[in-house]
Amino acid sequence: MTTLTQGQISEAASTLHAAERDRKQIGLLSLKHPNATMDDAYAIQADWVKKKIAAGRKVIGWKIGLTSKAMQYALNISTPDSGVLFDDMLFEDGAIIPGDRFIQPRIEAEIAFVMKAPLKGPGISVFDVLNATDYVTPALEILDTRVQRVDPETKKARTIVDTIADNAANAGIVIGGRQIRPDAVDMRWMGAIVSRNAEVEETGLGAGVLNHPARGIAWLANRLAQYGAGIETGQIVLAGSFIRPIEARHGDTITADFGAYGTISCFFQ
Repeated sequence: MTTLTQGQISEAASTLHAAERDRKQIGLLSLKHPNATMDDAYAIQADWVKKKIAAGRKVIGWKIGLTSKAMQYALNISTPDSGVLFDDMLFEDGAIIPGDRFIQPRIEAEIAFVMKAPLKGPGISVFDVLNATDYVTPALEILDTRVQRVDPETKKARTIVDTIADNAANAGIVIGGRQIRPDAVDMRWMGAIVSRNAEVEETGLGAGVLNHPARGIAWLANRLAQYGAGIETGQIVLAGSFIRPIEARHGDTITADFGAYGTISCFFQ
């Protein structure tokens, strides 16, 4: 149930749009609108998505966040969330990320699903997800926060309302390594060693994402069904991180070694 007016929703989306464009964070939406619900947050996100599309962006998929205990503990949030991937977020393996592109970038390691058939809930299962998947591949997600993580005056931390409204902190995606058929790998054991400047920062396995990464895709398809939407053929879906986020500072090279499935990296100027 939404508690905000359409005017408040549109205003919040506009401030997020400007924050991303100007690379300047805004205050906590949860502090400005203390009664805001998750439905309000998704309404703000949807309004922002419309603004991006109107500005010429193209939707290429979805990201699912907060699916692993590592991420839930890191942010003190227990509910998964989702955001939208756009064409200008896609970087090639080994990409050089411009130093002025993001505000406070962080990196997560994930498994990306590329769909060969649409998924529309309700009632989508893990098996439906696997049958609709063309291939899976290693991925890095670049997070950014257009909303302050902590209010400087009250010391109040952002909530899931802030995170969802902020397009689930979605900012970029790097895809590389091997393309693997979903029935050719046990994704629960597909993991990565993630390093920053050749120093190991995090390790994790796909099982950390709801015990199987495909569960997150099923969750998304079923959630989108509430709004008459679904996952479309050809879209990329990030299943959720199995590591805690790594700060990506100027001059950092982030590398994720997925073993037999390949290595991907990016450099932040």
